[in-house]
Amino acid sequence: MTTALIVGSGPNGLAAAVELARAGVDVRVVEGAATIGGGTRSSEYVVDGLIHDDCSAFHPTALASPFFTELDRQFGLADHGLTWRWPEIDLVHPLDDGTAGVLWRDIDRTVAGLGVDGPRWRTAFEYLSEHFDQLVQDVFVPVLHVPKHPLLLGRFGAGAILPATGFTRAFRTPQARALFGGVAAHVFGPLNTPLSSAVGILLTAAAHAHGWPVAQGGSQSIANALASILRSLGGAVETGRTITDRRDIAGYDLVMLDLAPDAAARLLDGVQPHRIARAYRRYRYGPAAFKVDYAVRADSDGSVVPWTNSHARKAGTLHLAGTMPEIAAVEKQAARGQMPDKPMILLGQQFLADPSRSVGDIHPVWAYAHVPQGYSGDATEAITRQIERFAPGFRERIVGTHVRTVAQMEAYNPNYVGGDISAGANTARQIIGRPRLGIDPYATGVPGVFLCSSATPPGGGVHGMAGSNAARAALESHSRS
Repeated sequence: MTTALIVGSGPNGLAAAVELARAGVDVRVVEGAATIGGGTRSSEYVVDGLIHDDCSAFHPTALASPFFTELDRQFGLADHGLTWRWPEIDLVHPLDDGTAGVLWRDIDRTVAGLGVDGPRWRTAFEYLSEHFDQLVQDVFVPVLHVPKHPLLLGRFGAGAILPATGFTRAFRTPQARALFGGVAAHVFGPLNTPLSSAVGILLTAAAHAHGWPVAQGGSQSIANALASILRSLGGAVETGRTITDRRDIAGYDLVMLDLAPDAAARLLDGVQPHRIARAYRRYRYGPAAFKVDYAVRADSDGSVVPWTNSHARKAGTLHLAGTMPEIAAVEKQAARGQMPDKPMILLGQQFLADPSRSVGDIHPVWAYAHVPQGYSGDATEAITRQIERFAPGFRERIVGTHVRTVAQMEAYNPNYVGGDISAGANTARQIIGRPRLGIDPYATGVPGVFLCSSATPPGGGVHGMAGSNAARAALESHSRS
């Protein structure tokens, strides 16, 4: 019987494990941390029972992921503890004058709220969102492939190749420009470079196609469901053991590494071809995330965060950075290694979709700032100030906080090198060819050993496709050997 070792239990490691187990492979997952999940872990930090997502929180690409779609069809994700929940409003981007860009799952409501920019928004995103499940068949795979939907991919590519700053020129109002700019900032890099629109277009189309849901009970439910399916297929999971020696991966037919490229290069030192090892060591990492989780007590009227904009009080996700020029400026600063005074903040109100995360009138508020790679300072006050900027009086409602610095972010998940939760800088080169340019980006150059982390196509996000793609490449390679 074919055997496989999976090093790392992030969503891609678990996806690779499930994919191999479905093919009849005897699979063992080894995780260095005490808890499985990588970026999909959840914890209770401040108040017992109050659930905070450790990293990933909203999952706009999971619903369209071919991997998750197949699993749901075959096993029933809800039967393994994974249920999706949606907020009333997916995303709000507030501005200083009290107005906001508001993104509803319903594109008609979004268009209606954007006024003069409504028709432009529809032109940009309606067709892509209507055909999103077909689009991901071409964008959730390596760039070098024969497209299944070439015209659709071409339409996506025409906008994706633009700098985000150029794409937003199609809109006239600050609300529409900021709304798209905040989504584009998920690229974690300068917004005036080619292909910096790609992530923004993809996530916006995903929002209109499937929304930005949360996992009931916390993102940990995603990892738990994958592990449950794996065990039902005979696979095993071991936690609390870190693999750093090449001898620990010997004896398996297939080895899947849910690791950052430099960690993979260290593990394979001496056996990996020089040109591939050099590419792994030269792999670039981007700006970091500095995270603060707040425990917040609701006011007597039931409101939690006192947002100036009323729509923000119903939104699962908020982007806090002001206008598009402000977003572009602070993202450029972070990419250049300078800490912005008013950094880009992603804030989550998951409890609106999933009340089970709250305890009485205390609710978890999730937030992180885009900060420079390896940032050693404390961004807690900068994050709180940005929230106060759009929600005066927020400080008075804080019951407690849990801070994860950039160094602690990397310690929490070694794949987050220098605090980069995207597992690699989203430069034009690395968007096209990560972790290196090649026909098979998952192959490490060592027979039977494959890289399956977010450093491989299609990159970051909880969709499992990097793991699924890598596992299929491994199976194909093994069948030829």
